[in-house]
Amino acid sequence: MPASLRGVELLNWQKLVDEAVERRKEGGMTKREHAALAGVSAPTMAAFERGETTLSLAKAFDILRVVGLMDEPVAAGAQERFLRESIERWQSLVKDLPAKSPARFPDGHYRVDYCFGGELKTPTMREFEYMLREVSRTKYSGWSVFMFMTREEFRPREIDGSIETWLPPSEIVERTFDDAAHCDFWRGVPSGRMFLIRGYQEDGQETFPAGTVFDTTLPIWRLGEILLHASNLAQLLAKDDPLSLTVKLRALYSGLRGRQLRSWANPLAGPIMEGRPSRSDEVLLETELSVKDIKEDLAAVLTPLVSQLFERFDAESVSYDFVKSEVSKLTKSRF
Repeated sequence: MPASLRGVELLNWQKLVDEAVERRKEGGMTKREHAALAGVSAPTMAAFERGETTLSLAKAFDILRVVGLMDEPVAAGAQERFLRESIERWQSLVKDLPAKSPARFPDGHYRVDYCFGGELKTPTMREFEYMLREVSRTKYSGWSVFMFMTREEFRPREIDGSIETWLPPSEIVERTFDDAAHCDFWRGVPSGRMFLIRGYQEDGQETFPAGTVFDTTLPIWRLGEILLHASNLAQLLAKDDPLSLTVKLRALYSGLRGRQLRSWANPLAGPIMEGRPSRSDEVLLETELSVKDIKEDLAAVLTPLVSQLFERFDAESVSYDFVKSEVSKLTKSRF
């Protein structure tokens, strides 16, 4: 068999894996740190370094991208670089905290990033901060996404060309809420790229052990809030018609293995969903949709995302009516 085909080198998978491992070590990264930057689980990272070929291309690309082994067009890689920079920034903030600190999300977390497609304005950093502040004035829950807080230790700041907020734990700052769900880190840049990482609200309860429950309604509310945030920011960032913009959203849920679906946050919210404890540790949700679709029928764009998430628990698909009911509560719960 020839060593190349029409000038394209045949893939030597083991050689590529070995090079990735060497680059990781030269960069002083542990496997766990590499996995976090790539947005994959520790078992996935271990499988990659063993040279297994059962990984999806998407996960392999994420791992290779971290160590500079992906040759991507500038436009295609812009959001990937933003995501990587955001994770690295969060890691730099928590690296000296105890392993079990809630700010390190020891029992799992979800992270979301989004960006826009279409013609955008080019705001200054001050103008972009004003836009984010204006969007944050519309709150759909008591602990909304991309919060603007006024306390000096928590207020958003400009750091290296981005606006960011980190809510440090009580090891650093005296505070009322000190569980993983209240140790947010979020970051945004004027080109309309946003990132959020947060722990699970379920893990801060005393009625059941952390890492055992995954709520049936909270994902609908949180993903709904994030899409509403994007559609509201689009009104301010769009150069022309905001409804012509698209939103590319990606959400990674980790720490799912062993969790059971449960109607905890709102026990009276629709039918009880039955399933098995998740045997997967993570799930990556990706979608690209128009701002027009978000504004016209948020439940319709949320239903397939939530259904894909709940598949990890072998639960039946979520009905549109159930999601629509929760969206109605979300949009009417103005705080």
